[in-house]
Amino acid sequence: MENPIFEKKNVVVTGGAGFIGSHLCERLLKEAKVICIDDFSNSSPQNINHLLQYPDFEFINHDVTKPIDLDKFPELEKFKVKFQGIQEIYHLASTTSPKNFEKEKMKCLHVHSLGIVNVLELAAKYRAKFVFASTSVVYGEPTPEKNIFKESDLGVFNHLSARGCYDEGKRFAETCVETYCQVYGLDGKIARVFNTYGPHMKIFEHQLISDFIVNALEGKDLTKIVNLGGDSIVKMSEVANLVIKMTGSKSKLVFEPPLLFLTRKGAPDLTEVKEKLGWFPLVRLEDGLQKTVDYVIANREALVFGGRDK
Repeated sequence: MENPIFEKKNVVVTGGAGFIGSHLCERLLKEAKVICIDDFSNSSPQNINHLLQYPDFEFINHDVTKPIDLDKFPELEKFKVKFQGIQEIYHLASTTSPKNFEKEKMKCLHVHSLGIVNVLELAAKYRAKFVFASTSVVYGEPTPEKNIFKESDLGVFNHLSARGCYDEGKRFAETCVETYCQVYGLDGKIARVFNTYGPHMKIFEHQLISDFIVNALEGKDLTKIVNLGGDSIVKMSEVANLVIKMTGSKSKLVFEPPLLFLTRKGAPDLTEVKEKLGWFPLVRLEDGLQKTVDYVIANREALVFGGRDK
């Protein structure tokens, strides 16, 4: 029996205070009541402060590696979850910090095992549509012969590497989604996200684009590490030089070994998403970078004077 819908659908976004999750919450508020679940382990309250004023938005401070019982949160009574249930779940909770990856390995392991099962159990309980934000690393590293990946490509990588808890964790999470779809008949989808940048990116966390911008603003050298995957291959050196130009910086580009969490990535074949969903990338690199530069400039000083983990 389908749950009745009063006014708007109820939607859950895990990792909703994160970089991508906060933008998703903001977009979903146009058509739904949004329950944002996050524990701020890899996100910031600043990303959702502007959403707290909306009656259709509610934040729940919760670790997804722990069982999720929405009936235990009295603040959700206004959404009539007991009667209406949950119609959609977007699972974005993850650990993606290059700066703290070594310290977060067990957290990463738990998020991509316990966490994905807990959120899928929530989807099964409410028969909710489910979307899992995976990653392009499941395709493995690109080669000179293969650097454009289709959804049907099967990746090969070392699951016992120093970052295997993330790479294999994401692949295991995909298997969990598919298994729940097969066993419980869930309407589940997997979105493999390639390199992404923009406002709400974490600053001073060794994220490539934001690091480029901060270093350029401070006149420091920009360290080139890996290529940026998109609809087409764009070299990170090109992105770095574009940031230098946009910020009017005198910084130089230098080359250093990559961080553990950073790997070489290819580019996505967008044929399927264009044909089936009618989606096309509309934001030019220059426009996206300009928005990100503006965001970093606006928030860098607040973080500097407010104190930050160096």
